[in-house]
Amino acid sequence: MDKSRYNELSPDETAIIEYKGTEPPFSGEYDKFYEVGVYSCRRCDFELYRSGDKFDAHCGWPAFDKEIKDSVVWQLDEDGHRTEIVCANCKGHLGHVFTGEGLTASNTRHCVNSLSVKFRKTDV
Repeated sequence: MDKSRYNELSPDETAIIEYKGTEPPFSGEYDKFYEVGVYSCRRCDFELYRSGDKFDAHCGWPAFDKEIKDSVVWQLDEDGHRTEIVCANCKGHLGHVFTGEGLTASNTRHCVNSLSVKFRKTDV
């Protein structure tokens, strides 16, 4: 991987994005954050989620019920039981996706580490 084309990451961001870690629940800056804008990959700036698709799942991490088209890849987690989500551009770890919980009309919850994304305010 050519890291020179990516943003510099803190040790905590590296642990999550590159080594598939998880930040503690209710600790991330975007858990209870609801401004209008776009969330992009902290490592490569690729746009991933729109604020209109964010909801409070009361799980301790930012939750989205859908991604921007073709921005997130779903893959079987190393544990073989969960579905990991990664940035489609740089393959950085974002979190996990869960279906069948009935929390939204799409019946999908992207459970995302705040340290995997960054927010950019927009008008819409």
